[in-house]
Amino acid sequence: MATHASPAPDSHATGVDDTRLLGLKRWNWALTVLHAVQAVAVLVLASDFAITLSTSFPEGPPGTRIPAPTDLVDVRISVAIAVFLALAALDHGLTSTVMRGRYEAGLRAGINRFRWVEYSVSATIMILLIALYAGITQMNAVIAIAGANVAMILFGWLQEQMNPPGRSVTTMLPFWFGCVAGAVPWIVITYNIVGADTVPGFVYGIFVSLFVFFMSFAVNQYLQYREIGPWRSYAFGEKAYLVLSLGAKSALAWQIFVGSIAG
Repeated sequence: MATHASPAPDSHATGVDDTRLLGLKRWNWALTVLHAVQAVAVLVLASDFAITLSTSFPEGPPGTRIPAPTDLVDVRISVAIAVFLALAALDHGLTSTVMRGRYEAGLRAGINRFRWVEYSVSATIMILLIALYAGITQMNAVIAIAGANVAMILFGWLQEQMNPPGRSVTTMLPFWFGCVAGAVPWIVITYNIVGADTVPGFVYGIFVSLFVFFMSFAVNQYLQYREIGPWRSYAFGEKAYLVLSLGAKSALAWQIFVGSIAG
């Protein structure tokens, strides 16, 4: 296994120059608007459709039959969608305005902490929505899925933290640990979909398309740290994250909207 090496004091991420940073500023501005407009549109156009989370606790010693679940809280789907879209708009809005200096300094150092903070919340809401549509509605399962997804995101952050520009070796260990953590929610969701008697067609569409998007984020980071082709440029990988973020969030939002919450 490769080990972490300290960067040279004056090292900068490959491909992160003033021209590319200006281009990324424009991309972040555009994504701010696109995500914000979609968040508002979903809230205005969607119905009040909600999915109920339930809970059930044992009432005796281990092995005692657990009683039927009881309703706990209703999750209004349009609000959940608007939240992850709004979080993305906030992230891109900050990095293109008041936090632009810190954002660009991070890119020069080969890390985007804003991305990982936003993803830890927005991507977790997204995977929970996919789980809800697969019929996973018990609170304990929801909490476990959220924890696994947050762990995956934090391992992505650690991958960048441990591989700064100027390193003599690259470690992929956080990346692979993140893949293990990130696989857990998809295994649970797949299990529920395969075991269900009936699954609406649009749920299959959500499952397949979002699985491809989620895997594409991992592929993007792998290519970055293996420095393959244009991914030698950290700025290219950053732009790919922006495109994937917009695509994944939009795909999930509008597939759910058309499938079940159109007003």
